[in-house]
Amino acid sequence: MFTQLHPGKNRALLIEVCLLTSALLLPGCASTEKRDELSVNEAGHADPYEGFNRSMYGFNMTLDKYFFKPVSDGYKFITPDFMETGVNNFFTNLKGINVVLNDVLQGKFQQSASDAGRFLTNTTIGVGGLIDVASEVGLKNNVEDFGQTLAVWGVGQGAYLVLPVFGPTTIRDGGAGILDRAANPGTYVPGTGILEGINDRANAEGALNFINEAALDPYVFTRESFLQYRRNLVNDGKSDSANYDLDIDPTVDAASEPKPGSSEVLKPSLDTTNKTEQSGSPSTQSAVGATADTKAFDNMLQSFEEASNKLDKLSKHRRRR
Repeated sequence: MFTQLHPGKNRALLIEVCLLTSALLLPGCASTEKRDELSVNEAGHADPYEGFNRSMYGFNMTLDKYFFKPVSDGYKFITPDFMETGVNNFFTNLKGINVVLNDVLQGKFQQSASDAGRFLTNTTIGVGGLIDVASEVGLKNNVEDFGQTLAVWGVGQGAYLVLPVFGPTTIRDGGAGILDRAANPGTYVPGTGILEGINDRANAEGALNFINEAALDPYVFTRESFLQYRRNLVNDGKSDSANYDLDIDPTVDAASEPKPGSSEVLKPSLDTTNKTEQSGSPSTQSAVGATADTKAFDNMLQSFEEASNKLDKLSKHRRRR
């Protein structure tokens, strides 16, 4: 997952507006048949701009290897751990303004009160957000942005895109990102975007190492991880079982379904007391399968996070030595 870096307030906003405007115009130039095809592709998690996206992904990874990573390594080398934590807390707290605003726009008024309390607590007692006091008193750190708000309002995510420097996004989230930055006070302070980008890249070290070492196709792994992460945010962590079955080939899926009256429908299953019972209706089987898929995906995410944390700790240990 590529982490965004912002070279400067005015320049960054101008470049992003141009890139995202061009991206937004691409689907508008297509015919009605093309739009229908795009909808099918989106539903099937396909990548209609894969050629462009892969080239941009390669460009970003090359830029990261020879520029962003050395800068990030230098930052981690000269910055004490407690200062890294303070900088990360500061930028996380600064995003609290966006979180509260999007809470209200999504109608999450109770959560908005909690997030406002968290922001005020860290800004005052936490010395401008450098110390995460709110987490110590049980105020959860929620993630809300304008992309999630548009999704709640019924706006589709659109095609997956990889933009130069800015990394992975979608039509909806990319356009909403402009509003997120406009509502962030740090955008209007020169140099803040650069420091935030370096901090984000430093935090992404473990995840990037994991992708490069473990993924057979880093591009596909990054794309699917990003889309699943965004979907998880939009659904507030609630699983949508329909989204886990879309990558299956329809012909294979149809072939695997038991025909009415076949013996497969009546296969016995063992419960926790080792008693056999007849399997239920196809809808019950689908629900059980969806639950299993959901648990498997949750386990995958947990394993990914644990591996990333271990890699982060390993890199810090090697740096200290």
